[in-house]
Amino acid sequence: MENKKTYPCETCPMRAKHDKNPKSLAGKFWRWHINFCPGWKAYFTSRSEEEKAALREKYNFHKY
Repeated sequence: MENKKTYPCETCPMRAKHDKNPKSLAGKFWRWHINFCPGWKAYFTSRSEEEKAALREKYNFHKY
């Protein structure tokens, strides 16, 4: 059984606000924030290639 670490990014309230309304101030702030957030980097790089591709598409994210 795989012991996958959990990250706060999975249940982040700011991420939820972005998902609900990406054009809101909170949504835009969260999207800007993930460009340099070490927690997001750890979360993102721990995902499978399929999950990374989905996150890249959903959030227009092209780092790492």
